[in-house]
Amino acid sequence: MAIPIRNIVFDKIKEAKRLTDVELFKSLVKDGHAIADDRFNKILLDLEILGLITVSWITKEERRIEIVIVEEKIDKIEQQVKETMESDYEASFPGVDK
Repeated sequence: MAIPIRNIVFDKIKEAKRLTDVELFKSLVKDGHAIADDRFNKILLDLEILGLITVSWITKEERRIEIVIVEEKIDKIEQQVKETMESDYEASFPGVDK
């Protein structure tokens, strides 16, 4: 089963964290994944719409592509409740010391 080209492009971007569209295109061609410009732009657009990458213009001819880093927001109250439940669970076993 072949890996979709969108996944290959995303893996290349994820590996580099930040690169230009020219560098990405050259890297894909080097690995044997020659794709048309319109298909390449469609893949970048799809990945940007999915919220996986950001694309911004550097110059008139070149774009910067960056991976989007999603930070997981931890609720302090949920964290305290979870810790309390874990300690209560551990305390429910009589005769077992930490």
